[in-house]
Amino acid sequence: MKKLIIFPLFISLIFAQAQKKEVLTNAQSFLSTLTPELKSKALFSLDDAERFNWNFVPIQRKGITFYDFTPKQRDAAMTLLKSSLSEQGYQKATAIVNLENILKVVENRGADDHYRDPMNYHFWVFGTPDEKKPWAWRFEGHHVSLNFTLLNGEIVSSTPSFLGSNPGIVKEGSSKGMEVLKQETDMGFAFVNSLSVTQRSTALLSETALPEIVSGNNRKAVLLTPAGLGFKEMNKDQQTSLLKLLDLYVKNYAFGFSKKLMEKITKAGIDNLHFAWAGSLQPGAGHYYRIQGPMLLIEYDNTQNNANHVHTTIRDLNDDFAEDILREHYAKEHK
Repeated sequence: MKKLIIFPLFISLIFAQAQKKEVLTNAQSFLSTLTPELKSKALFSLDDAERFNWNFVPIQRKGITFYDFTPKQRDAAMTLLKSSLSEQGYQKATAIVNLENILKVVENRGADDHYRDPMNYHFWVFGTPDEKKPWAWRFEGHHVSLNFTLLNGEIVSSTPSFLGSNPGIVKEGSSKGMEVLKQETDMGFAFVNSLSVTQRSTALLSETALPEIVSGNNRKAVLLTPAGLGFKEMNKDQQTSLLKLLDLYVKNYAFGFSKKLMEKITKAGIDNLHFAWAGSLQPGAGHYYRIQGPMLLIEYDNTQNNANHVHTTIRDLNDDFAEDILREHYAKEHK
C-alpha cells in the first residue's frame, strides 16, 4: 500500500478554503443574533461613505459596540473577528483593547469616565454577507482599525489596517513589562543598527523622529519621499532581516489574505522595497521607520508619551478597501 503524501501547498489550500467559509458563516451568524434596532445601526451599504471613514483615535463613531451586546452577541462578534485575522493578529488586537483598562488607571480617570474604555469598540457590516457578492466589515476603536472586504466569499482586502499600543511598555501594576508590539519595536531597532554608517546615512530621514505616521487616516495613501535605503543596497543578512520584519506585519492577517498580499509585494518586486528611519537609534527616545515598495507602505511611529506610545499601519497603495478589485468586478458584471 502506497504511503499517502500530503503536500504543504495542499494543506494550505484546505486551510484557506475552510477559513474562507468560516468568515462568511460567522458574519451571518453574528447578524442573526442582532435585534432589528441593532441591525439598523450596524448595517450600511457597501458604497456608503462610512466605509471609508476609518480612524484610530478615541472619537464618536457610528456602528454598534460591546455596550449594545448580550453575551451571545458579543461572542458572535468576537468569533467573526478571530476568523478574520491570524492568531497573532487576533492576540495583538484584543491585547490592545485590554490596554484601555491600564490606560484608564495611568491617566487617573474615574469609574464614570469612558474616554478610555475596552467596551467602546465598534462593529460595522457593509453590504450583505454573501458567498458571491462583495461585502465588507470593520472593527474599530482606540488604536485599532481593521477593515475587511470580501468577494466570492473570501477576504480580498484587509487594508488599511492600524494597530497601536499605549503604553508601549506597561511600567507598573500587575501587567508590568507587557509590550504588545514588542517585536515590531525590537526588530526595527535591530535592523537599523545592523546598517553601516554609509547605509544609515541613506536610510535616515531625520535625526528627529516624525511626530506621527505620515499616511494618517487618509482614504488613499501615497508613496512617501525620500524612500530610504533600497533592498539592493543591503547585504544578504540585512535583506533576510528586512523580509522577516515585513513578514511580521503581513502575518497579522488571515492566511488567505496574507498569502495574497505577499504575492502582490513579490510581483511588484522585492528589490523595489525600501527602508527608512527617523529619530533615535536606541529605545527610550522618539523613533520612526517605514517599509515601502511600489504598492506597499508600512509605518511605525513611537514618539508620544516619552516614546512609549506606538502606532503602526499597513497600506496597499494601489488597492486599500479593494477599490480596484471591486471596480473590476462591477465592470465584468455590467459587461
